[in-house]
Amino acid sequence: MKQITTLFLLCFASSIFAQHSIEGTLLENNTNTPIAFANIYLPQIEKGATTDESGYFFLNNLPTGSYKIVCSFIGYESYSKTISIPLTESLEIFLNSSAIEMEEIIISTPFHKLQSENVMKVEQEKITDLKAKGAITLSDGITNIAGVESISTGMSIGKPVIRGLSSNRVLVYTQGVRLENQQYGSEHGLGLSDSGIESIEVIKGPASLLYGSDALGGVLYINPEKFAQQNTQTGDLNATYFSNTLGYNTNLGYKSSGENLKFLFRGSLSEHSDYDTADYRVTNTRFKEQDFKAGIGYQDSKIKTEFRYNVNNSKLGIPEEIGEQTKSKSPELPYQEITNHVFSSKSNVFFDNSSLEINLGYIYNNRKEFEEHHDGHEEHSEEEEEEEEHDDEALEAALQMKLKTFNYDIKYQLPVYGKFETIVGTQGMNQINTNYGEEQLIPDATTNDFGLFAMSHIHFDKADVQLGLRFDNRVIDVVDSFNKNFNSFNGALGVKTKIANTITARVNFATGFRAPNLAELTSYGTHEGTNRFEIGNENLTSEQNFQTDLSLEFKNEHIEFFANGFYNIVNNYIFLLPEGTFIDNEPVYNYVQDNAKLYGGEIGFHLHPHPIDWLHFESSFESVTGKQDNGEYLPLIPANSLTNTIRIENDGEKIQKQYAFIALRSTFNQNNVSQFETTTSGYNLLSAGFGGVVSLFKKDLSITVSGSNLTNKKYINHLSRLKPEGIYNMGRNISVGITYTL
Repeated sequence: MKQITTLFLLCFASSIFAQHSIEGTLLENNTNTPIAFANIYLPQIEKGATTDESGYFFLNNLPTGSYKIVCSFIGYESYSKTISIPLTESLEIFLNSSAIEMEEIIISTPFHKLQSENVMKVEQEKITDLKAKGAITLSDGITNIAGVESISTGMSIGKPVIRGLSSNRVLVYTQGVRLENQQYGSEHGLGLSDSGIESIEVIKGPASLLYGSDALGGVLYINPEKFAQQNTQTGDLNATYFSNTLGYNTNLGYKSSGENLKFLFRGSLSEHSDYDTADYRVTNTRFKEQDFKAGIGYQDSKIKTEFRYNVNNSKLGIPEEIGEQTKSKSPELPYQEITNHVFSSKSNVFFDNSSLEINLGYIYNNRKEFEEHHDGHEEHSEEEEEEEEHDDEALEAALQMKLKTFNYDIKYQLPVYGKFETIVGTQGMNQINTNYGEEQLIPDATTNDFGLFAMSHIHFDKADVQLGLRFDNRVIDVVDSFNKNFNSFNGALGVKTKIANTITARVNFATGFRAPNLAELTSYGTHEGTNRFEIGNENLTSEQNFQTDLSLEFKNEHIEFFANGFYNIVNNYIFLLPEGTFIDNEPVYNYVQDNAKLYGGEIGFHLHPHPIDWLHFESSFESVTGKQDNGEYLPLIPANSLTNTIRIENDGEKIQKQYAFIALRSTFNQNNVSQFETTTSGYNLLSAGFGGVVSLFKKDLSITVSGSNLTNKKYINHLSRLKPEGIYNMGRNISVGITYTL
């Protein structure tokens, strides 16, 4: 750390800073007409502007160096080019009209490129699009992303699954720092609200080179909303009602930016009753969530820095069986109460032709679980319910764990040398787990991570190559028990090339690793929601994998087609195996290891016939198979699915950004199950929605209406943790949402 600080000070002292500006005009390529209200953005500097009615834009307080400029507007191909600052003349940029949806900058990869320029295939979805499809929670919304599913416990608790891998094999990043909230537990959800989130990116496959241990299966990278553009301010009010849960999500936000200083804040509240099926409401799937996000930033030509804070408090019912039918929104016993505090800072220092990025994070996770402590009655008066709710608040948690995590991520981007862009860096983490409740599932322990890595992007005439190498060390120190040390070298190599003018191919080879977590090493016990007695194994070794990815994309004026395939070999795969005995009337499960392999992929088709560009036909299929070396199937592998969508988009004079869609998602039978799972029948879910933006008091009012499971189908998802009890997933739901710009 001392060497890194010295390097930083030397670079800072030896560099001569200069303040520059750029200006230019954005024009339509065929007609030379100005494009107004388009987005101009420099992703490495995180600074942008909007063109005026004459297509003119201006950006000031820019550092010396080579930076990418990205121009985007609906109905046009996104433009990307590297420019050298200072510029000697004004820019004149031409955009080509296109029915292909405009691209966004990918933040989760280190070089911040458009997806078409990326060597790695990364999926990105805007949170507004996921909510327009009727998503109730963030965990629910991510299942609309190809290759991503969720292990669910009702509607409030969900864990991301990327190509069949989940829990500690999938790393979650928020506000630029890794989120740690006891994600080893199958009944432990994300602990994040979708309010104040702009987009979600998914790296499918080992990303240990970029993020270290726990990124063996992939990364879910959650981008917070951006600050307002320079010298602007804006606010908005959002509210959504859900018919199935009789619930609502609402949030209010405001942000303002001056010449250098900027800030934002957003508060949200959600409450939901038990979700409904065609036959019954699922008892104690109700939940409440409160969330607050704030940020402050400063930027000039020398340095850009921001500090963000997020606190999320959730009270989540843990369903066990179908019981009293009620519309109450207050969870009954057993339930979880979880508070997450996420503090993060991100700073960029710009030198001549190079830059230093420093990300720091502190996550404080307080998890409480309350269990039954008295005999319940089938019927209660309102007064009795209020008294019981008050008594529950005074209960001591049967299980309480506090997880305190400090992590850092420091990257230095070297000056561009010929065809090479190169980043070197270090990442690390200090994590302390402490128990306070009368029950203890995992012991008090400290975890320390340290990693060093280097990565280069090489631009050849006909191909782009990305390669890198990394070393990691993880030390787990369990109080009064043992100390474990895990080391790993990992690498990645990828190539992107155009086979023809309309066909792009990507091939990626990557290794990843995951050290066993505390639950796998030390568990001895059970608690509400697990339905089993878990026994850890301190002799477990690290999981190590090697994955091959192949991606083909075809794009022309009318059609887009993609095919992604992967083959993932995982050595020393850790999983739970029943012992055949019982403790405290719960079946005993042991953590064991075996080699495994997963394979499959995604295929997609998008037709947007010209000149009727407002009409879209979309179809996608996703499949994954997981097996142990002995031929048995792995548990919790999602079923194959096919989604077909017809979508209409248009801009009218009175109603802007009009859209409507109808979609049919077909989930097939899951017969490839582990020895201790049951098969799951397939089902079809029909959904539809529409929306648009109108002017109200000279401000924008966005209205969305969507319906999911419109036929009120009775079904059970293979990844539902309520499946053993034969409890259905959610029935028909109609959601109505509004967003008003203040």
